[in-house]
Amino acid sequence: MLKDLFNEKNFSDIKTQGIKYAGSKLKIIPYILEVIKDLKVKTVLDGFSGSTRVSQALAQAGYDVTSNDVAHWSEVCAKCFLLHNKSEKYYQKILDELNSLEGYSGWFTDNYGGNENMETKMPFQKKNTQKLDAIRDKIDELKLNDIDKAVVMTSLLLALDSVDSTLGHFVSYLSTWSKRSYNDLFLKLPNLKKTNGKHRVLREDIFKVVEENSFDLVYFDPPYGSNNEKMPPSRIRYSSYYHIWTSVIKNDHPALFGRVNRREDTRDLVSASVFEEFRKNEQGNFIAMEAIRTLIQKTKTKYVLLSYSSGGRATKKELETILNETGKVLKIIEIDYKKNIMASMTWTNEWSNSNDTHKEYLFLMEKNHKKEYHNKNIYNDLMISKTT
Repeated sequence: MLKDLFNEKNFSDIKTQGIKYAGSKLKIIPYILEVIKDLKVKTVLDGFSGSTRVSQALAQAGYDVTSNDVAHWSEVCAKCFLLHNKSEKYYQKILDELNSLEGYSGWFTDNYGGNENMETKMPFQKKNTQKLDAIRDKIDELKLNDIDKAVVMTSLLLALDSVDSTLGHFVSYLSTWSKRSYNDLFLKLPNLKKTNGKHRVLREDIFKVVEENSFDLVYFDPPYGSNNEKMPPSRIRYSSYYHIWTSVIKNDHPALFGRVNRREDTRDLVSASVFEEFRKNEQGNFIAMEAIRTLIQKTKTKYVLLSYSSGGRATKKELETILNETGKVLKIIEIDYKKNIMASMTWTNEWSNSNDTHKEYLFLMEKNHKKEYHNKNIYNDLMISKTT
């Protein structure tokens, strides 16, 4: 992280890398860094790290980052970007060897490789899944240590992501081949930036993480999913969206089901997340919101930064109650993706108008266990409204 002429923190040198991801926070990273830059914090938890772009940015900004997510591929990417400890030359030599391999038809080609005439919709052309089969088997043969393997595996994920024929997930595939799918799979060195912090990578249930650790600041971006009560959880669950990445990482050749050959362990009753559950409990409250309430209350930290993607007024009402219960809200950042202009600062007691499906909110709160805000409407606090 650089500083400008006036000793202000400058985030222009922070660059992150990641796969296409439905929950990616790439566009709001500048807002995240800006809103926390003056806080006296060192240790930060990225509790639902996903594509790990926020973890990468926080690490590059000088924080000690703990990156956590239950997804195997997220853990691998976090280890690559936060824990890499060899020279680029070392990793490049391995990638050169893998790129030189001749492809062959194996498990990935049998299940995810399609002919050029698209007889059956598939996410990759056969020439690339054949290369994948060869590369993935070879990686296991190399017996790399955990971190080195993570760097190589991240390179493979990024390479596959650049030749897929999807809309960015694997619950449906395009009916005609995308232009990028005709390119050849080729592994490139990930963007391995040096950072000064002490970082950790976890793949744990988030409640276990917050019960066993304390942090100066935590950033939560739970996989809220849809607030449509009639929508089954499997329609928005991240494990089903990115099931192929899990199979690439584990190379376990699992049992598959359905038209898109999903992993058996992504079925509804196997891997549902409480944060993606937008049905209501017996008290009439959204289960996901109750989980967020419990999570924030149990977290041992001074500051909580919470992301929220707008999608339904009922969800917002419950979130307002949660924030009132938890502590003092210091800032609310509103980012409107439908506009490409910077809005002025506004005072408001309203969330927004009803047509706000593309808005993102960042809530910075200071935990206050004694709580002096039981009857205070948090929207009398300053709302900073921005657009991007």
